[in-house]
Amino acid sequence: MKTMTITIDRKPLTITFDGQEMQVEELSIRLPFGRKPADITDIAATGDYVVYVTETREMETEEFDGFAKNLSKSRDWLKGKGGYFMQGRLCVEIHAPGRPYLFIDPSGGDYPRYVARLG
Repeated sequence: MKTMTITIDRKPLTITFDGQEMQVEELSIRLPFGRKPADITDIAATGDYVVYVTETREMETEEFDGFAKNLSKSRDWLKGKGGYFMQGRLCVEIHAPGRPYLFIDPSGGDYPRYVARLG
């Protein structure tokens, strides 16, 4: 099997959102987001958004798989995060070894309201 490596640049920025300064990383590519997917296979993505990563959460594969199977579940660690900024979304980046990257914008809620998948 052939493999491919893709490099996505990240540009560190300081932005002002809801009157507060925050550090983000802007991805060099835009991604489509799905709205309120039930699980990772239900991401029916549309649009073309700038991705601003506000934080990265590394998971073990088992934790990621449980998370990806039930995206509509409330999670305390997402509460109050995310939102629409300029022409993009403020996202929590989720990753586990051997799994795709997920970019989660809860838009102030406590569950993955908008989700983009890479990989």
